[in-house]
Amino acid sequence: MSLNTFSLEGKVALVTGANTGLGQGLAVGLAAAGADIVAAGRSVPSDTEAAVKALGRKFAFVPADFTRPSIAGDVAAKAEAAFGPVNILVNNAGTIKRNDALDFTEADWDEVMDVNLKSVFFLTQAVARSMVSSGEGGKIINIASMLSFQGGIRVASYTSSKSGIAGLTKLLANEWAKHGINVNAIAPGYFATNNTDALRADEKRNSEILGRIPAGRWGQPSDLAGAAVFLASRASDYVHGTVLAVDGGWLAR
Repeated sequence: MSLNTFSLEGKVALVTGANTGLGQGLAVGLAAAGADIVAAGRSVPSDTEAAVKALGRKFAFVPADFTRPSIAGDVAAKAEAAFGPVNILVNNAGTIKRNDALDFTEADWDEVMDVNLKSVFFLTQAVARSMVSSGEGGKIINIASMLSFQGGIRVASYTSSKSGIAGLTKLLANEWAKHGINVNAIAPGYFATNNTDALRADEKRNSEILGRIPAGRWGQPSDLAGAAVFLASRASDYVHGTVLAVDGGWLAR
């Protein structure tokens, strides 16, 4: 097999939530493999844009508030208007709310489910319709979680949404493989991002977490790039419906 099967030259990738952290690492990794990037989210991803353009790739931004799933069709249309048909979709945008299950509010439940699951489905549907009508197929990568496999505590809506992402990934893979669309997911483990600053600053929790990770370190956003490029490229043409853990061995422990 030639390494050219991993090339994303000439491809357009739509990445949601690419402003910082994991989304930024995913977008930059895809650009390094040759893809032009359309980023969708609330905040202008200036640092991500600079990194993508430094790699010689094109970059566009589509403002999007994924607490409103009804925007999915508009986001897909604007992404296609930027550079042409979307070949790769990475559903990374997400949110989390924490509270004891006995006290969890309907508002916090709905916001997380709208962003993490409902918007993911309807954006994926909109992009996949174009992939099917073009006859060219495409690659869809959902971002799952360790809580797609485990229960966690105090994050009822997040765990439910990420368990839903794992199931949705398999369902869509079953329906769309015949159209040449590969639907898979990446489940990141513990990564050093803004979202985990508090955990890493807590000496006890930091030590407990590192003690369970066989790799002995927190993941870096760049650690997701290889998995993303694989699932976005021709190298994964016979991979459908998998949830790939990128976790330093966390689940194996």
